[in-house]
Amino acid sequence: MPILQEYSPLVSVIIPFFNEEVFLSEAIESVLAQKYTHWELILVDDGSTDRSATIAKEYARKSSSKIYYTEHAKHSNKGLSASRNQGIRQSRGELIAFLDADDVWLPDKLLNQVAIFYKYPDVSMVAEASLYWFSWCIPDKKDVLVTIGAPQNKDYSPMELLHYLYPLKKGAAPCPSGLLVSKQAIDRCGGFEENFAKEYQLYEDQAFLLKIYLKERVYISASCHNRYRQRAGSIVQKVKSDGHYDKVRMYFLEWMENYLNKERITNQDVHKLLRAALLPYRKPNTFYITVYLPVKVKGVIKKGLKRLLPSCLL
Repeated sequence: MPILQEYSPLVSVIIPFFNEEVFLSEAIESVLAQKYTHWELILVDDGSTDRSATIAKEYARKSSSKIYYTEHAKHSNKGLSASRNQGIRQSRGELIAFLDADDVWLPDKLLNQVAIFYKYPDVSMVAEASLYWFSWCIPDKKDVLVTIGAPQNKDYSPMELLHYLYPLKKGAAPCPSGLLVSKQAIDRCGGFEENFAKEYQLYEDQAFLLKIYLKERVYISASCHNRYRQRAGSIVQKVKSDGHYDKVRMYFLEWMENYLNKERITNQDVHKLLRAALLPYRKPNTFYITVYLPVKVKGVIKKGLKRLLPSCLL
């Protein structure tokens, strides 16, 4: 269980940013508005060329005891994973919270998640639902609450969540802005994988989460205290529009295969999940015959029956 130490923050909030002058202030203000106040905020500049750095430095100047600015050597751009790791290295808190520079928290976010850590002292990470935020730019478009795709309000043993969540199953994965993680657990898993850069950044959070799922207890909360901004030009949109999604996913799956071997993780259920995910890439004909085609045929039959039979017989 985290121990409250005088003059030392319990929670370190890390906001990495790259050219986010439009949204950065809103993200920072949502941290300042937290009802739970025993935090520090680390702003990590990933080589911004707009006014982002000026904005971050001004917040750090005004609140020098709680807000800190840092950047990579020579103001270089190293990617999101490297920037998160930079913040982690400089953090003093026993718990680490991540907030993307274009997302915002609601005031109860840290209060709620810290309370869960105290209630479940064996848990290493708390993950909550996210509000997919469309209305920030399209007022008439409805925001969508996306809960994590596993039974809610319970804790999970290592490896359990792999059987529920993307990227090995279909359940919705948590967003980084909805996480609170023990720093000890981050140290045990080795932090974020910095080779997931450029287009492979699409999977940088999934690689980190996978390492946590494999070795740590995780609490899945039904609560939602974060707004996940939906915007044009996201990494997801770019990778898919460029036709590189399968290439990026294959990169992640092969990384996972190597990671399991390196860590000597021999759990057969986990390896079975990975083999199923790799099947369409390594044995596409087998995948088509044994997986895709049966599902397609079943769908056609079901559609035909709906046309022929009264609904009460289906």
